[in-house]
Amino acid sequence: MSMLTPPGMGGKYRITGDVYPRMRRPHRRRRIVLASAAAVVVLGAAGWGTLQLVDVFTGDDGTKKTTAGRQTDCKPAPTPSAAAAKPPKPAQVTVNVYNATPRSGLAKTTADELKKRGFVIGKIGNAPAAYDKKVKGSGLLLGAPAAAKGAFAVLGTQLAGTTTKVDARTTADVDLIIGTAFKTLSPKATADAALAALNKPKPAPARC
Repeated sequence: MSMLTPPGMGGKYRITGDVYPRMRRPHRRRRIVLASAAAVVVLGAAGWGTLQLVDVFTGDDGTKKTTAGRQTDCKPAPTPSAAAAKPPKPAQVTVNVYNATPRSGLAKTTADELKKRGFVIGKIGNAPAAYDKKVKGSGLLLGAPAAAKGAFAVLGTQLAGTTTKVDARTTADVDLIIGTAFKTLSPKATADAALAALNKPKPAPARC
């Protein structure tokens, strides 16, 4: 037995001077490495999941979204100017009333009622030959292209079922040509409600 061999140890543990016993590394270090790797995987998965949740509520450009994917902080569209949004008042609309039906007196009585409702009355009489007994609806509104931006809508609140047409005139007056289906103007309360709604346009949809 070599002098380097501790007492009680022999066999494969005997130290001969050129061969040393190989000691196995403990399994504890391997378990620590495996546990550390597992912790890294778990933390990575948790971070990825958190990022996905953030993307649900936040768009790529930073705008907030609901769970359905719709943006909740959309900016409203620019509000049009008051002059562009509001139609003219009845006192700013001059109406020529023409009768295109076989019934007499309709132009005068209709013009009188429109005057009571605030409209300015121009000419009154029978319809020109091009329209006499040829307007099948309740009435035809005829005027310059500019009338389509406001005057037609305002006068249209007074009589349901009218149609519109533009001509080559350059004046601001509008013709009301009474058609064969005409019975009477809309009740004043109904016309006033329609006129009030016309002066309160719906807001433009938001831009997202």
